[in-house]
Amino acid sequence: MKRILVTGANGQLGSELQVLSSKYSQYEWTFADRTKISLDKLDILPTQLNEFKADIILNCGAYTAVDKAETEKDLAFIVNSSAVEIIAKYALENSAKLIHVSTDYVFDGTSSTALDERTLTNPINVYGESKLAGEIECLKQNPDSIIIRTSWVYSKFGNNFVKTMQRLMKERKEISVVNDQIGSPTYAADLAQAMIDIINAPNWAPGIYNYSNEGEISWYEFALNIKELGNYNCRVNGIPSSSYPTPAKRPNYSLLDKNKIKSIYNLGIPNYKESLKKIFI
Repeated sequence: MKRILVTGANGQLGSELQVLSSKYSQYEWTFADRTKISLDKLDILPTQLNEFKADIILNCGAYTAVDKAETEKDLAFIVNSSAVEIIAKYALENSAKLIHVSTDYVFDGTSSTALDERTLTNPINVYGESKLAGEIECLKQNPDSIIIRTSWVYSKFGNNFVKTMQRLMKERKEISVVNDQIGSPTYAADLAQAMIDIINAPNWAPGIYNYSNEGEISWYEFALNIKELGNYNCRVNGIPSSSYPTPAKRPNYSLLDKNKIKSIYNLGIPNYKESLKKIFI
């Protein structure tokens, strides 16, 4: 029986993988939170990895506090790059398959067409810089790795835009949401299923892949969908990013082209609105 190790077990993606794992009993699953796999403690990380003797590693753990990263650069790079380097090296040396999760924030947002895996990277915040550094180290240490870039992740677990909107729309009569950042949301359960589909596929094709739900929207439009599905009375105003300054800049355009992952792994990707409905069931 092959052993699968999932890092970041309590995050959105790790939590969704836990839900799905019961359907895939042909694997022995280990879900490691930060006490079992400490991505911020590089000195003990190799020893921790060795305890699990994994055949497959799904690296879902990351430093994801985008704004906080601007003042915690060292920690962001330790978790998102240095730890990834160690995990990738371990996977290579122990013949383990590795899927590492990355982000649309490796791009600068100046494109006007969907970004594919060959689009030049140019992060505009520390978080994006740290994740790009992790991608580079991952493939440098272990060219057999698979990296999945994703965007706007949400689920029933953890903190995310959808849950924030649900809370605010219950509490307030009016909210404002930026309308000039374009992309597509990712339901973490869909991404978790895609990762399992890749594991189960007859072919292992290393490299970088994009994954998000289908559709092209702004955060404002996403909020309107949430309002509609939740039947909230709150008024939603669209505003430019300049009216909502944040410590970290966000890419204005980060729609991901999914043709590569669809063709190589024959994945059917749901439209974002169909997946969003599942949060309200």
